[in-house]
Amino acid sequence: MGSNLNLSGDIECDASTMDGKSLNFGAVGALRGIKNPILVANKLLSEAQKGKLSAGRIPPCFLVGEGAHKWAVDHGIVPCPPDIMTTKFSLSAFRKNRRKLELAEKVETEMIQTKKRREVTENVSVFIFTLSTNVTASLDTVGAVVVDHEGNVAAAVSSGGLAMKHPGRVGQAAVYGCGCWAENAGGHNVYSTAVSTSGSPFLACEDSVLGGVIVLRCCRCSMDSESALNTPALLVEFLWSHTTESMCVGYMSTQDGKAKVNTHISRLPPGAVAGQSLAIEGGVCRLRTSVN
Repeated sequence: MGSNLNLSGDIECDASTMDGKSLNFGAVGALRGIKNPILVANKLLSEAQKGKLSAGRIPPCFLVGEGAHKWAVDHGIVPCPPDIMTTKFSLSAFRKNRRKLELAEKVETEMIQTKKRREVTENVSVFIFTLSTNVTASLDTVGAVVVDHEGNVAAAVSSGGLAMKHPGRVGQAAVYGCGCWAENAGGHNVYSTAVSTSGSPFLACEDSVLGGVIVLRCCRCSMDSESALNTPALLVEFLWSHTTESMCVGYMSTQDGKAKVNTHISRLPPGAVAGQSLAIEGGVCRLRTSVN
């Protein structure tokens, strides 16, 4: 709810989730009419873990558009009228961006016509308009990383995508290996790792790259090496980084009734330029594991 509107004035969301133990993945793209698209992605993941469908068919892990919506409804996820997903803020931003787009297209058309008439002079100015949300405003991508007492990790991400995007566009939040990743320790992996990302295209040609990432990694260790009990524990590191002016970080445990959000606002250092500077923060904690 409140996500960016696309070029047609609709909300289409992308979401994905990954289980670090099985490496199973579930995702939806350009999904309309579902209040929480991450529920559909998670349902795809859990259904895939049940094995093959009738006649040996492979279950889907990534669905888009109308097919994703129909699958969600068929699997018990309640739809909602698309218009209730729009807020006053998102609608106001859409109207403002649409006016900018119309003006930009008008300027470009006039320049093309002028060039064709060979009347271009050195005094002609070029105007560039941006449609992206101001970096000081709240963006609409949410990511999560999680670990349990056994060291199993998972990750998820959900996004409304870019403002004024073309209908049907699928962003990085739904793409395998791009929006999120989770993998348990094992083999050559010493750490269990879960990652969730968000941002504009990370391309070399971009002058300003706005993005953020949260990372969780953990390994088994001793809670107290001097203790006679030598209680088993998980050493957990939680890191976050962003090039936006700020990023909100929240957390919760199984003992919490709801997530503690807005507990920390990570900001770029004074004088740093959003899109061209980087903030990195983090913390370490230890989780007791069950004792057999």
